[in-house]
Amino acid sequence: MKGFARFAILAGAMLIAFGCAVAWPASQFGRQFGWEWLDVSWQSPWFALALIAVPLLLWATTVGTDTRRPRLRIGTVSALAKGPRGVRVWLRDVPGALRPIAAIFIIGALCRPVAVLEEDRGSDEGIDIILTIDLSGSMRAVLDGDPGALPGVPDLVSGQPPPAGRLTRLDTAKIVVRDFIARRKTDRLGAVVFGKSAFILSPPTLDYHLLSQLVSKLTLSVIDGSGTAIGDALATSVARLRRSDAATKVVILLTDGDSNAGSVSPDFAAKLAADHSVKVYTIQLGNGAEVDVQEGVDLFGQPRYVRQKFPVNPELLQRISKTTGGSSYVATDGKELAQSMHAVLDQLEKTRFEAARSSFTELFHLLLVPGVLLLGLEVLLRAFLLRRFP
Repeated sequence: MKGFARFAILAGAMLIAFGCAVAWPASQFGRQFGWEWLDVSWQSPWFALALIAVPLLLWATTVGTDTRRPRLRIGTVSALAKGPRGVRVWLRDVPGALRPIAAIFIIGALCRPVAVLEEDRGSDEGIDIILTIDLSGSMRAVLDGDPGALPGVPDLVSGQPPPAGRLTRLDTAKIVVRDFIARRKTDRLGAVVFGKSAFILSPPTLDYHLLSQLVSKLTLSVIDGSGTAIGDALATSVARLRRSDAATKVVILLTDGDSNAGSVSPDFAAKLAADHSVKVYTIQLGNGAEVDVQEGVDLFGQPRYVRQKFPVNPELLQRISKTTGGSSYVATDGKELAQSMHAVLDQLEKTRFEAARSSFTELFHLLLVPGVLLLGLEVLLRAFLLRRFP
């Protein structure tokens, strides 16, 4: 009977300790009786093998303690056996019951539980925008203006800042476009590049850092720049937006030349954009006047420039914008280009779309704290309340 009473007290102490320890993690994570813990992802599950040692630890801290106590042989203990017993005698196994429960929680913390909140969806205001960037050979021409007036720090040429006023049209466009991307908060942005053909650089995304890095690596050599396929570029951009769920879809077309390549005419592409409710805002770089173009270096290693003239077609760009309900701009220097990009946003209304997000929450501390507290409680009980003698 005494053995059964001891077992009952031990089991009850373990259940009470486990219930008290599990109450805090359940209240901090999980409102439906803690069932959310069943969906937790355990990042280091191999630590769970240590649970095999928990029964051995229970034996060592209770029954095993009795066998390790020093003993003194005397003639008879009948007088002691008949003496009164205090409550602390029956509770002597309580400290030993706390340590295995503490070990379970600490092992659980080592397994690193993580909550993956996949259903976290935020409703954001924004628009879907495709940045369509010209990479034809004429983009190597110098665009007038002071690089210091551009947003950010121009550092695009071999890791060295370019000479004052010597930024190419492409370098200027990259600086302005990256600043444009950095200023966005809830707009989904994509990019299309074109020369003789058009290619998708990125579909619409909220990953602004990745898109900015892709734009920063653009060079005139990545595609065939012997032509300017404005129609193909516009049609490719519209194709990326046709399945968009945004109420406002926009293409920002940056080019410095006339359409002279491709299989789709610009006017047909503009009609296609209008049919899919895509507004096209065109920005023309340069005005068709003679400009400096770098042609190698001189004997002293300094850039050598020649004067060239590249044809433009502002009437075509205005017609595209008018057909789709957008606007047309002309930028003759970097400052005007930045102003044009910002002016586009001033004309756009906002629309709502849902953006899925995956968030991760570390939960190990919710198990570690109860485990450490149980160990501390065991030490206090053994030291002050339930001491054994001898």
